[in-house]
Amino acid sequence: MSINYRIAQESDLENIYNYAYNNLKKQIPDEMDLMMKVWESNFRKEALAHYLKLGWSFIAENENGTVIGFSLGQPILFLDAQTQTLWIEMIDADNFKIQSELVDIAIKLSRDKHLQRVILPKVVATFQYDKPYAFQIWSEKYVWVKTTK
Repeated sequence: MSINYRIAQESDLENIYNYAYNNLKKQIPDEMDLMMKVWESNFRKEALAHYLKLGWSFIAENENGTVIGFSLGQPILFLDAQTQTLWIEMIDADNFKIQSELVDIAIKLSRDKHLQRVILPKVVATFQYDKPYAFQIWSEKYVWVKTTK
């Protein structure tokens, strides 16, 4: 299976929303409970509209152009004594390999663009990477990794 990774565009909003919604629906079959979870989710349409215009969110597609993963990110200036931090709000994908690739992309791009660190959902510390990262606990739900030497 061929996977294409790219920067997510505003035109990807509906495809990303539908992907995340369908994944959540697999976990929450009750329509009312699902609606409540969507309202408080990281992939609400207004959140996607915000993230997708910033250029720090990524999408993974299969050879048919179907979404098989995505990450939502935004740079934050002057957070916790760091000049530039990339905040990854959400990562969702068909499997851990795709999720790991999305994390790698965010970290490598942050290094290339001279951001000092990346803050990510805590679950990313459990993924397997070609080169291990020194994740540090940032909060109950997030970890961070230094991107400068």
